[in-house]
Amino acid sequence: MGARAAVARWRAALEARAAAWVRRRQGEDALPVALQRRRLYILPTRAGIGFAVLLLAMLFAGMNYSNSLALLVTFALGGFAIVGMTQCHRNLLGLKLVALQAEAAFAGESARLMLALENPGAERHDVAAEALGATSRAPCAPPAAVTRLDLHIPVRHRGRLRSSRLRLTTAFPFGLFRCWTWVHLPLEVIVYPRPDGTRPPPSGPAGRDHGNARHDSGRDELRDLRPFRDGDSPRQVAWKAYARGMPLLVKEYSGATAEAAVFDFAALDDLELEARLSQLCRWLLDAEARGGRYALRLPTLRVDADRGPAHLARCLRALALYDPPDEVAVLRSAANDASPLQEVPHG
Repeated sequence: MGARAAVARWRAALEARAAAWVRRRQGEDALPVALQRRRLYILPTRAGIGFAVLLLAMLFAGMNYSNSLALLVTFALGGFAIVGMTQCHRNLLGLKLVALQAEAAFAGESARLMLALENPGAERHDVAAEALGATSRAPCAPPAAVTRLDLHIPVRHRGRLRSSRLRLTTAFPFGLFRCWTWVHLPLEVIVYPRPDGTRPPPSGPAGRDHGNARHDSGRDELRDLRPFRDGDSPRQVAWKAYARGMPLLVKEYSGATAEAAVFDFAALDDLELEARLSQLCRWLLDAEARGGRYALRLPTLRVDADRGPAHLARCLRALALYDPPDEVAVLRSAANDASPLQEVPHG
């Protein structure tokens, strides 16, 4: 075990030094990234090393026995390996990384990292992308086309999952050599808490759920029309006004619909931190599914009441990045009559 640990430490140190050298040599990248010759690296694989040992043994045997046929086969296979090395290098040369996007995910699931490769040259085969412990492979990249690679990254804990580089690699055509390059781009995946918990959502004074929006026209009154914002529900759009040539407007009601659920972190003080965040996440998803308005209160942050995918994403992001405040700092802030809350307006 001691020898294995020493080898692992030595390997990790060597990889860290190699990564630092590559970063100094290439510098930081910006999209689009074209794969030029100076940034491509190529080495034989294990199969390639075995093939080289076999050729060396065949060469010594042919020379020892003066067997011209054995030497002919040896040199032919050597030329075969050289052609394979050249084709492996060309399989990456000239490719362009034109897009890179990460989608948020819930803890315990898989986050998706999407890459777009533009191929301005001939057809490419077996190009793979590796980042954050995930690998995606494109069996074929047609010429003059854009190929998308999706990396499914397993995530276990909420927060930010970051990486500063990804690797593009290929072993085409014969698997004797591996050519790769490093692309230095900031990667960030937001991991939401796992939606969990069985507690009922907060209820209003009349005993109904605040987050459950009601669309009973007999009890709701149209209060105002406001411009459409990203994330607004299509059900609230004033389609008749839009059909008459007016801008895209959204109806705002007063009455039962105006009531909003307030999901307060402090109301779950009997739970552990992650259990609280998971329960709040469950309430947020349920309220959005019902179409109700809801607000979120954390010890360091407050999100105003609203609805829609954009509002849900703001609330989930707040849960994902929540960092408990230092108790000493909170006590000092309270002693100085300073409020630790930060308002996050909707929109």
